[in-house]
Amino acid sequence: MKLISIIFFVATILIASNECDGLEHGSNYQIFPLRMKSGLGGHYIPDVSCQSWRLGVEAHNVINWKTVPQECETYIGNYMVGDQYRSDSKTVNREGYLYARTLNITNYDIWVFDVDETTLSNLPYYAQHGFGVEPYNETAFNAWVESGVAPPLPETLKLYNKLVSLGVKIVFITGRPQKQRDITAYNLKQAGYYKWEKLITKDTSIYGGKTAVTYKSSERKKLEEEGYRIIGNSGDQWSDILGTNTGLRTYKLPDPVYYIS
Repeated sequence: MKLISIIFFVATILIASNECDGLEHGSNYQIFPLRMKSGLGGHYIPDVSCQSWRLGVEAHNVINWKTVPQECETYIGNYMVGDQYRSDSKTVNREGYLYARTLNITNYDIWVFDVDETTLSNLPYYAQHGFGVEPYNETAFNAWVESGVAPPLPETLKLYNKLVSLGVKIVFITGRPQKQRDITAYNLKQAGYYKWEKLITKDTSIYGGKTAVTYKSSERKKLEEEGYRIIGNSGDQWSDILGTNTGLRTYKLPDPVYYIS
């Protein structure tokens, strides 16, 4: 009981000492210390660590991970199907449009989009597979891809339509293999991406065993050698926007479900 009283007393002093009316800055606000990682009675708060894990993933500090931590399944699921995921996507895509409209668009300007979790969403699939907690199952995922029913990411579709209206040409570069090109083209059109300059799928005879960074850098280089100017480059993986020939601006969409190097 004494220990609890002391903790409460110290916390009260900290809050009081950190309150600031901000008058010296011409504003009125209060500053409070950050919430402790443990709850009342020292109980662990799982969501705090899961939020930190997701931040590490999006900042590319947590890398080469294979699956979402088991204890974070509920947190990641709630994030993906809740308002925050779409809000985060909206912020990224909005910045892309605000940038694009400042440019004098030419006939050689293109915007590079990834496909999975950038233009098309596999959320219906991952909702049935633990939101990334389950290890990747190539057979099951390919069956989902072949169904051709992946919905669009709404905020990316909005950016796509705005870019097309500005006269920007669209190029898709996906890690999907060439044998899935036709179903990917079908799915994109069904989802509302009705026109594009190029749809580039992965030639495994050339890029088999190589990283996504190597593959996408090489394909972007080819585009620039053909005379195109990459004004924007959007992807959900860091490997979509790292490497060479990344374009004038890059845009990282949220994806705490899987990692591709």
